[in-house]
Amino acid sequence: MKSDESGIPSLVKNQRLVQERRRQIIQGAFNLFVRKGFHKTTTREIARECGLSIGTMYEYIQSKEDVLYLVCDHIHTELERRLREAVTDICSGKEGLKRAVAEHFRLMGEMNDYVLLIYQETKSLSQVAKKRILDKEKEMTALFEGILQRGIQDGTLALEPSFVKLMAHNIMVLGQMWTFRRWALGGHYTLEEYTRRQTALLLSECTQEDLGGE
Repeated sequence: MKSDESGIPSLVKNQRLVQERRRQIIQGAFNLFVRKGFHKTTTREIARECGLSIGTMYEYIQSKEDVLYLVCDHIHTELERRLREAVTDICSGKEGLKRAVAEHFRLMGEMNDYVLLIYQETKSLSQVAKKRILDKEKEMTALFEGILQRGIQDGTLALEPSFVKLMAHNIMVLGQMWTFRRWALGGHYTLEEYTRRQTALLLSECTQEDLGGE
């Protein structure tokens, strides 16, 4: 058996084929896990959904938990990729912060069901797989830390360096709040309004702007 960067063994040596088939498996499992939940979804249903026989599917994964890990890893990878794209070619830390917060919140709205899936089902992973997923979360938080530190260095953000990590986690949680509390917040704010208000609050902490600042 051969393992790739995911750490999941495969009976197939051709890594390009492994990646292609695992993308099929991920796409097939997404909607099933969201609709039925991880525990109520069977491996046979996943195989049928992704167009593979169950025997063929087991050439690329070893268990249903492997599929859950691949799904969670894919979601985090996509979130991080799109966040990094949003802050490409930024002129200042403040600009990067505004753009990254807007993209983070937009992704939380767009990928709401998938983000919920991660937090509801990660507990079903092994300790090793769970740590890998949590490390992905840390990498995303570190992206915000880097933006905040850049703003301190270029003078566009006024934040004590000792508060950078806390502020980065605050930003992550504020975005996730739209996912977890949209059932309540959605009746009072659009995602755009929520983003504007929360960005103003963040900037008031980082730039000494008042709450009306944009």
